[in-house]
Amino acid sequence: MLRITSLIRAVSFRSLESNVVSTIACASKCVQQKHTICTVLLSARSNMPATTQSVRFYAKSKDKKKDKKSTGGKVQINEEQLGSLIDLEALRTQMEKSLAAMKEEYVKNLSLRSTTGSIETLRVAYEGKDYQLQELGQVVRKNPKTLVINLISFPQTIPAVLQAIQRSGMNLNPQQDGTTLFIPVPKVTRDHRETLAKNAKVLYIKCRDRIKDIQNQTIKKLKKQANVSEDDAFQGQTQITAIGDGFIKEAEKIMELKQAELLGDQ
Repeated sequence: MLRITSLIRAVSFRSLESNVVSTIACASKCVQQKHTICTVLLSARSNMPATTQSVRFYAKSKDKKKDKKSTGGKVQINEEQLGSLIDLEALRTQMEKSLAAMKEEYVKNLSLRSTTGSIETLRVAYEGKDYQLQELGQVVRKNPKTLVINLISFPQTIPAVLQAIQRSGMNLNPQQDGTTLFIPVPKVTRDHRETLAKNAKVLYIKCRDRIKDIQNQTIKKLKKQANVSEDDAFQGQTQITAIGDGFIKEAEKIMELKQAELLGDQ
C-alpha cells in the first residue's frame, strides 16, 4: 500500500514538474517573440523615410491687413459737435454746388447727339466774365448734320467761343467762315461714345478736386482756431473728410451711370 502511494506521489510530482517546465518554456518563448517584435518595429522606424514622419500642423495666422481693413468702420457725423467748430451748412452747400455743376455739365455737354439747346447754354469766358453762347450769337440748326452760329454782333468773341466749343467735351470741330461758325454734328460711333465717356470722367475729376479743395480749406481754418483743442481738431478733421468722401462717392456713382448710358451698357 505504501509502495503504491509512493508511486502515485512520484508520478504526480513528475507531472507537476513537467507542467512547470512547459509553462516556463512557453513564457520564455513569449518573451523572445515580444523582443523580436520590438526589435523589428524599432528597425522599421529607424529606416522610415523622412516624408512619412509625423507632421505637426499649426493654425494659420490671421491676415493683419485684412483685419485692419475690416475693422475700419463708418465715421459717424456728430452734427452738433462739428457745427460748433465750423460752418457745417456752408460746407455742405459748397460741396452740393460742385456736385450740381457736374450734373449740369453732363446734361449740357455729354449728349449722344449735340442739340441746339446744349450749344446755346454753353459757357464762354470772355474778359473775365462768363456768358452763355446764346448771349453772344444766334444758334440755329441748318440741317440734322450741321449747326450754325452767327456771331456778327460780337465778332471779337469768336476766339473765346471757339475755345469754349473745343473744350466742351462734345467732340465738336467748328469751322469758321467770317463771323459765322459751322459745326458738323458727329455721328454716334463707338469712338464717339468712348470719347464722351472719357469726358465724363474728366468732369468727374474736376468735381472731385473742387470738393477736396473745399474740404482742405475748411480743415485748415479749423486748425488755425486757437480755442479748439487738439482732440476736437482731429475729430473735426475726420468728420469733414468723411463728408467730403460722401459727396465724392455720389459724384462717382453719377459718372458711372453716365458712362454706362453713353457706352450703351444699360
